[in-house]
Amino acid sequence: MKLSESYIPTQKEIPTDAIIPSHQLMLRAGLIRPLASGVYSFLPIGWKVMQKIMSIIREEMDRIGGQELHLPVLNPIEIWDETGRNSAFGDEMFRLKDRKNRILALAPTHEEIICDLARKFIRSYKDMPQIWYQIQTKFRDEPRPRSGVIRARQFFMKDSYSLDASEEGLDKSYQLHAEAYKRIFNRCGLHFHIVGASSGLMGGSGSQEFMMESEYGEDTLVLCENCNYAANMEIAQSVPELITSEKHEIEYMHTPGQKTIEEVSKFLKKTPAELMKSLLFFYEDKPVMVLIRGDHEVNESKLQSYLGGSVRSANPDEVSEICGAEIGFIGPYSTKKKVRIIADLAIQNQHDLITGANRIDYHVTGLEFGRDIQPEDYIDIRNVLSYEKCTVCNGKLKIVNAIELGHIFKLGTKYSKNMKAGFLDTDGKEQPIIMGSYGIGVERIIAAFIDQNKDEKGIVWDVSIAPYLVHIIPLKVDIPDIANVAQKIYNELIKNKIDTIIDDRKVSPGFKFKDAELLGMPYQIIIGENWIKNKKIEFKERKTGQILIMKPDNLIEKINELKVNK
Repeated sequence: MKLSESYIPTQKEIPTDAIIPSHQLMLRAGLIRPLASGVYSFLPIGWKVMQKIMSIIREEMDRIGGQELHLPVLNPIEIWDETGRNSAFGDEMFRLKDRKNRILALAPTHEEIICDLARKFIRSYKDMPQIWYQIQTKFRDEPRPRSGVIRARQFFMKDSYSLDASEEGLDKSYQLHAEAYKRIFNRCGLHFHIVGASSGLMGGSGSQEFMMESEYGEDTLVLCENCNYAANMEIAQSVPELITSEKHEIEYMHTPGQKTIEEVSKFLKKTPAELMKSLLFFYEDKPVMVLIRGDHEVNESKLQSYLGGSVRSANPDEVSEICGAEIGFIGPYSTKKKVRIIADLAIQNQHDLITGANRIDYHVTGLEFGRDIQPEDYIDIRNVLSYEKCTVCNGKLKIVNAIELGHIFKLGTKYSKNMKAGFLDTDGKEQPIIMGSYGIGVERIIAAFIDQNKDEKGIVWDVSIAPYLVHIIPLKVDIPDIANVAQKIYNELIKNKIDTIIDDRKVSPGFKFKDAELLGMPYQIIIGENWIKNKKIEFKERKTGQILIMKPDNLIEKINELKVNK
């Protein structure tokens, strides 16, 4: 490709509306352009990267026996009602009406459509296992699209689905996908963690995420500095610091205007860890009080997983009606109405508990589990703290931001039961199909790669996904000798099927160098003074900055050698 004929609108200035580096560089290097909030056009150079990533994904999915299909984005809403996810997705799902006033959805994912295909095709255990996959446009009405393609409203996803007749079959399909994902992300040049994760809206018996550390990531990852423990904050566990105290009798303490943990702990001359938060939630229109140590935070994902569905915080009127006091002064002892109580494991053996007294301007001290209050259960319901210890090796935990690259789920029979997608087993009995679901955000791979592979000058592409492998830079195209050899080298590289771009523009060398560094192709061929004086070219590796002065005769061999070694 000749730069003079290409559509690669580079920008020297950092776009004011782009906050994170990957978004800035994708705009500056001409990979994307915004059309609307969370909606992007992929320009030619960006689309070449997308195609290379898609090719890697297809190769690895085909390798594990996947069969590619293409499912409709426009779905009748009734199929989403069968699993209850029409309401579960809420405003995140785009809905529209056709000319006959029928409600349709723009699919955010395709479990339901796969189930519909499966119930029409699969009759017997002999029809399985199956792995079906697609690379398809998805739509989600994100309330706050941000971070460029990391959180967009229209995006590409590789989603695949396994259909098995047994749990053992699901385990095999799940492991096949896990290994395929490792190969995909390794081939794309990414450094990543495989972490335990919450299944969330997808449901099922287990899931793992493929995460990349990034200070700009929107997920939170818990890592052990000593062993390989890694988990999303949604399910991470730790060994908390033990708080020791003695048993006391209940006592009401006047705490005028002291509502927050910080205010109460200072007023009573206690540490936040010696206090207990009492927080009121609603699950299925019924109140649930959650008890947690004062220096800890409730993990709503863990709470939802325990209760089996979505929860919401009680509003001030509901708090007053149930507890008889306002937020900041409520507790589990002597509530106005009966309430379900769940306590965090970290305070199970703690004594002299201090929390709200359900009276305005009063707190109660000396509470004891078993004697004064009896929780329904003690569960891990809190966020891990960075100074705590690992449950595996007792090492120190650290908390980092991360970007989710992919997510794999053991769905089990959640969808197949609801949609009556079954098969006849070896005994001729009807059984629900056992499913797995596996997703990769294609654009996220690009943003994540740039996040990990950039410098102050621009992107540093890896050979595997670079839009072009070689960038030819003839410094003075108005000198025939330079222009001719540049064209000859370009023709030879194209003949040998090496993706190459040549900067044949009549602009200054400095301008060309800045664009070349910004675009970040793995190898640069610089034709200038060395050619005029010595008939040699400069072969530069973008990643290391190393320059080799060489004759062009062995150029093809040199490039192929570097490709193999990568």
